[in-house]
Amino acid sequence: MLRSEADRVAQLAGLTDIDLARILNMSVRNLHRLKADDKLARDASERLLLLTNLLQHGLDVFDEDAQTLAEWLRSPIRELNTQSPLSLLDTTTGFGLVDDVLGRIEHSIVG
Repeated sequence: MLRSEADRVAQLAGLTDIDLARILNMSVRNLHRLKADDKLARDASERLLLLTNLLQHGLDVFDEDAQTLAEWLRSPIRELNTQSPLSLLDTTTGFGLVDDVLGRIEHSIVG
């Protein structure tokens, strides 16, 4: 995946460069060094794909409202021990936990 795709996804979710770098497991400095048409490393591309899929699920749950999704990502969630979903997106386990909560919202299952 390309840096430009990472920027597009970050903009959709209202992510800062600091957020994006943490999710992609790279330093902000290295993120800034990448040009728009530079390919991301394999692990960063995999994380970006996880993020893309999670955001699409979130948009489905929140009726395509990107602003609501961006706010939800930064809000403390009881089902996540009052952590924000965004704070958990630095591990694949965290992605799974956040996706599970989206599934519960989607199917009206309250924890």
